[in-house]
Amino acid sequence: MATLKEYRDIRIDKLNKLKELGVNPYPAKSNRTNQNIEVIENFSELENKEVTIVGRIISIRSHNVLCFIDIKDASGKIQLYLKQDNFKEQDYKKGEIKFEDINLLDTGDFVEGTGKVTKTKTGQISVEIEKLRLLSKSLRPLPDQHTGFKDKESRLRKRYIDTNINENVYQRFIRRAKFWEAHREFFKEKGFLEMNIPVLENIPGGADANPFVTHMDALDQDFYLRISQELYLKRLIGGGYEKVYEIGPRFRNEGLSDEHLPEHIAMEFYWAYANHEEGMKFVIELFRYVANKVYGTQQFKIRGFDVDLSKEWEIVDYSDLIKKTYNIDVFNTNLEEITKALKDSGAELPKKLTVERGIDHLWKEARKKIAGPMMIVNEPKMLSPLAKENPENPKLTLRFHPIIAGSELGNGFSELNDPIDQFERFKEQQEKRDSGDAEAQFMDADFVEMLEYGMPPTCGYGHSERVFWFLEDVTAREGVPFTQLRHEVDEINKEIYGLEG
Repeated sequence: MATLKEYRDIRIDKLNKLKELGVNPYPAKSNRTNQNIEVIENFSELENKEVTIVGRIISIRSHNVLCFIDIKDASGKIQLYLKQDNFKEQDYKKGEIKFEDINLLDTGDFVEGTGKVTKTKTGQISVEIEKLRLLSKSLRPLPDQHTGFKDKESRLRKRYIDTNINENVYQRFIRRAKFWEAHREFFKEKGFLEMNIPVLENIPGGADANPFVTHMDALDQDFYLRISQELYLKRLIGGGYEKVYEIGPRFRNEGLSDEHLPEHIAMEFYWAYANHEEGMKFVIELFRYVANKVYGTQQFKIRGFDVDLSKEWEIVDYSDLIKKTYNIDVFNTNLEEITKALKDSGAELPKKLTVERGIDHLWKEARKKIAGPMMIVNEPKMLSPLAKENPENPKLTLRFHPIIAGSELGNGFSELNDPIDQFERFKEQQEKRDSGDAEAQFMDADFVEMLEYGMPPTCGYGHSERVFWFLEDVTAREGVPFTQLRHEVDEINKEIYGLEG
């Protein structure tokens, strides 16, 4: 069996022969008139009419004076039907291939076919080709779709091959695009403005997470890649806007896992004069809207759980859930009790554990058994530095989390707009950070200043594309087209390109 380099050498030889004939193997323009699916779906209207279609060659079957070529564009596959007698006035300078030159084509090449729409004797809708142009010569063969590309590492590194070979992966990323498109449609219907805000921040805030740090030469200053969109969007609320959101990247320097990527797409919205109860109803409506738009259903099988978004969402108290699961009162506990409960549950303990972080880890373990859909409410104030306290119990906050298939898939609350209270909470967070808690928030005096000018009562909420990964029932890496991987150059490419190291 030939090696990849040998296959490549054969194709380069074909490339050179095409050039010698005067064919430009990489022209700048195509003359397509129809997508492949249009020809198939509108056969009755297009039969015997001339069309020009394009696509990547999937297969070539030659039979002396006949040849059948299957091509695929973004819409789907179609067959090109080639008869030697139809190839009479080909012009190499226009990139047109003569019938006798078809052997210079390979699977993976992109071609353009012009001819009349017809049906073969077997009833297959085809285009009977009179002119065939090469649009791009492929120098490497695509792996066999059944046996040649199953290694996970290779698939993640060469996603452009994966989407060519695996139709389910190809369709997944179409659904990913539609997932965010549905969000935008929903927000537009509700009167929200999409606002673009900075990715580089002087002070990262809006979440408990470890940021990436970079340096801006122009200002000779370090900046942080944002961990949340929250604080800038709330500045817009303070600036007079009432309904704003953003969909864009955020960055959390916290390792890789099946549920987490350091870089991912997230959405946050802020709604002036609304509270957390209105926000919960809004978010439930958003989940149902997106599910219907992208999947046409509200019923999902996710990580072994049966999840029905259409049913009434249960509302459960944060402290009650931990009390029920571990018999621990979050307001009357200690590190020893928390540590024991975490060890008994088999949880991995962080290097530096505080009571607050321990309670947060208990919550993360407890939710693993919840199918949902559910809203968790009344998170303790000590864990929520940006949420309004519950007026009926100052130890709690007006906060909510949607829980689906054992995981928290979002975060929302009635926003804290008391500048004095906010300053004190930032101060407490900064003290925790100074004592070694890398996920505690920074003091943000500029944000406090904004609050002193005044921000109306506001509901805020955000979720990331983890929601999409869950609806797809795939891991984080499988849920994005391109994921972070350690850079490497494989041995084959080192040989081909003459690279060292």
